[in-house]
Amino acid sequence: MITQLTINNFAIVDQLLVDFTTGMTAITGETGAGKSIAIDALGLCLGNRSDASAIRNGANRVDISASFILDDTPAAYEWLIENQLDEGNECILRRVINQDGRSKAFINGRAVPISQLKDIGQMLIQIHGQHEPQRLLRSDYQQLLLNHYMNEPTLLAQMHQAHKNWKTACQAYQQYETTRQDREAHLQLLQYQLKELNEFSPIEGEYQQIDEEYKRLSNSEQLINLSQQSIMILDEADEYNVSNLLSSVKNSVQELSELDPTLNNILNMLEEAAIQIKEASYELRHYSESLEIDPARVMQLEQRLSKQIALARKHHIAPEALPELHHNLLNEFKQINQQDEQGEQLKADISKYHQIALELATKLHQKRVTVSKTLAKKVTTIMHELSMPNGQLSIDITFDENRLNESGADQVTFLVSTNAGQILQPLAKVASGGELSRIALAIQVLTAQKMDTPALIFDEIDVGISGPTAAKVGQLLRQLGESTQVITVTHLPQVAGQANQHYFVSKQTSGKQTTTDMQRLDKNGRLNELARLLGGDKITDATLANAKELLII
Repeated sequence: MITQLTINNFAIVDQLLVDFTTGMTAITGETGAGKSIAIDALGLCLGNRSDASAIRNGANRVDISASFILDDTPAAYEWLIENQLDEGNECILRRVINQDGRSKAFINGRAVPISQLKDIGQMLIQIHGQHEPQRLLRSDYQQLLLNHYMNEPTLLAQMHQAHKNWKTACQAYQQYETTRQDREAHLQLLQYQLKELNEFSPIEGEYQQIDEEYKRLSNSEQLINLSQQSIMILDEADEYNVSNLLSSVKNSVQELSELDPTLNNILNMLEEAAIQIKEASYELRHYSESLEIDPARVMQLEQRLSKQIALARKHHIAPEALPELHHNLLNEFKQINQQDEQGEQLKADISKYHQIALELATKLHQKRVTVSKTLAKKVTTIMHELSMPNGQLSIDITFDENRLNESGADQVTFLVSTNAGQILQPLAKVASGGELSRIALAIQVLTAQKMDTPALIFDEIDVGISGPTAAKVGQLLRQLGESTQVITVTHLPQVAGQANQHYFVSKQTSGKQTTTDMQRLDKNGRLNELARLLGGDKITDATLANAKELLII
């Protein structure tokens, strides 16, 4: 429930602090005094749209806070915990609006997006305004009220999710169909590209390997000649070869080292060189013997290299990258084929989610039909109590799977008859302004009893009602206040007299400034205000006596 509302520099309010209690609270005042200002200010704390025009003339900013106790609001308490905004058993919503029109939102002292004010606000309080009867003429609003009375949030949430899943599947398939032509054209290109690559079958690292082999075989005659010449120089020439010459030098140095041991290091180096020369000669001989002249193999390698280079140029890549390209194109081809298979799966998903949504819509339809009979009966009873003795309400619910939406597949129509012998017709065709107000009030009271929201505000919803009907409205609101906190802005003494607490709104003008104030009335103050509502500004003994009859303490 709401416990306190603090308003600074809003509209014609300078500073205002209003405390609320359980039960029913009435707010009255003179015409133009600003009876609805507190409700409008509270709306900003609940995330309503705002602009700089809300700032009181001469002030820098609007600052509004609303405090709530969460004893009877477990859903709001859990939401605060989930969003790490909890602060014990209290919730304080705050809204600040600056002169540039920008606003800031706070929950329990922490800055939050405006959207979060709306999320938590709808769990804490519901505001029913003067335009409620006009909204009641809309079929979608009639269904919303029926949903509130039905009180099946889990089933409605499942319906919402099922419809979302179905629409998502439809969109995915539509996207699949939209790109099908492009996929088919790309698939044909891939098939053409892969035909050549599959026939060639490039192998990782092959290009460098066959390039080296081709260079070796194509120059094999020169390689053989040069290697044999090198072998002759190193080891096989009759007189002068490197091995013999090195051996001669080594013998000379050995003789020198016997005379001068400091040359032993050089002798060791020459011995190592002799060993290296012998090994080099052996390796060259082995290499020379392994070489062969194979024109057929050279031609085969040349053709393979030429084909690889040609394919690489065609795809604008290096020859070494051809195997990777082949691998990538194969994967892409596989993925596109898998997408074609996904098309069948997407169609199956559409059918599956559509069936789930229809089943949930059918459950909702059955529950709405059952609940609508109870609601219509109770509204009809209240219509009789509100001076419509021949009034009757019926709720028509038509199931049409072709209009499946997030709320189901129902078309809800409130039908009414206000006079004896009159056939039931849609509200807009039958009810007058006063009748519509009374019917709207009856439905609001009944649906509010089914809602989890711990606080309800009725902002002049009793327009067009008077006399005994007004007294009954007051009784209904007081009865509702026994289970839910009720705040009502009214001009009817019969309604205000039923309240558990009563605030009077007044307007004062000082110089060029006008301010609004709200004062909680004691018993005498309430009697005087009820007398004023009954007879105008002139309070008489008769109006006071009448006020005493209306005041329920």
